[in-house]
Amino acid sequence: MKKLTHDEISIKRSSLDTLHKVKKLPVYVLLDSIRSNYNVGSIFRTSDGAMIEKLYLCGYTPHPPKKEILKTALGSTESVTWEYVRNACELLLKLKSQGIKICALEITDTSKNYYEVSLTDMPLCLIIGNEITGVSQELIDLCDFSIEIPQYGIKQSLNVAVAYGIAIFELRKIFDSGKKLD
Repeated sequence: MKKLTHDEISIKRSSLDTLHKVKKLPVYVLLDSIRSNYNVGSIFRTSDGAMIEKLYLCGYTPHPPKKEILKTALGSTESVTWEYVRNACELLLKLKSQGIKICALEITDTSKNYYEVSLTDMPLCLIIGNEITGVSQELIDLCDFSIEIPQYGIKQSLNVAVAYGIAIFELRKIFDSGKKLD
């Protein structure tokens, strides 16, 4: 086994010029009032890795060109399609009208495990909420379903960027495998 160099890895990756050829994950992501520039930058980088359809930055979520976002995103603000939209509710209603299912990454009274999503749930918009308060009830009221990441320790949640990474790569895995649930 040999660790690959950056150049060897780059040969197998898309570039900004060839990005249009990549099969995108039919998932839109809505960040609602995320506080941390570093969490936003990390989510950009993870969104590039999973190659999502589009990232929406809503509420008071910071957006590029803030230096902390750009530092953490490492260029992914150029490869991830994104848009700042102040009103998350209006955006969700628009997406719903286009047949996109709305899903919160949040613990609710009916949430299912993050790995129980099916291809029949896609395309979907995954809502990621504030680091302290999570997804607002106002947005949950617009959701078709919610997913959660089981917690086995004493804490009730993970860092928002970490939770997003776990959920989005599971959605990518489900999409790539063609998994359908009955």
